[in-house]
Amino acid sequence: MPERPLRVLIVDDEILARQRIEDLLAKEENVVVVGTASDGAAAIEAIRELHPDLVFIDVQMPGKSGVEVVNELGAEMPATVFVTAHDQHAVKAFELEAVDYLVKPFDDERFQQAFRRARRAAELRVPARGEYVDRIAVELRGQIRAVPVDRIEYITASGPYAELHVEGKTFAVRERMQALEEKLDPARFFRIHRSAIVRIEMIDVFLRHAGGDYGVRLKNGVELSVSRTKREELEARLGIT
Repeated sequence: MPERPLRVLIVDDEILARQRIEDLLAKEENVVVVGTASDGAAAIEAIRELHPDLVFIDVQMPGKSGVEVVNELGAEMPATVFVTAHDQHAVKAFELEAVDYLVKPFDDERFQQAFRRARRAAELRVPARGEYVDRIAVELRGQIRAVPVDRIEYITASGPYAELHVEGKTFAVRERMQALEEKLDPARFFRIHRSAIVRIEMIDVFLRHAGGDYGVRLKNGVELSVSRTKREELEARLGIT
């Protein structure tokens, strides 16, 4: 089974700067760019929605700066490389535990050095294969039951709970969707929306609705929405061109 790809988000208000990093990442093995953002507010939304392993982020952007994004997200912030045209922000960047700091314009060799360092840092945060759970404990009528993940068809958010949908039955667990997502093997489960995770092999049809909305129909007939930020990655996982 292939290694889990490193998921990267690129944040910069300049389109050419974003493209430069994307082109350099295309030369690296087992890397997927899960999205881009052009300002701080969009960066925060993308990080919470896409859960990248690594973020390249410009320091100075419209609205929230890269530093403000890191401060707001706190422990939610993935491994981070700051990118900027001004080197006076370097000290602040390292105070925020950035992995590295790229000053524009940077050459390919300097980027590769930063990327290698960032990749090592990001991979330390990603659970190794074999650490993913094969059962999830649920409480049912005062008893604890272990639900095999092989039987979970999809998971949805429900207030402070998540609901496991298993062969027509629903089991509530008091866990956040992000926590569950991190426990499940990404080769088998995919978070299609902030409020939904599906077992990939359960997807029967990819849906394109009028108005630019997307969804999937599962083999059990259930239809679920796909967020626009997840659409391209899901299409790639399903082999849709």
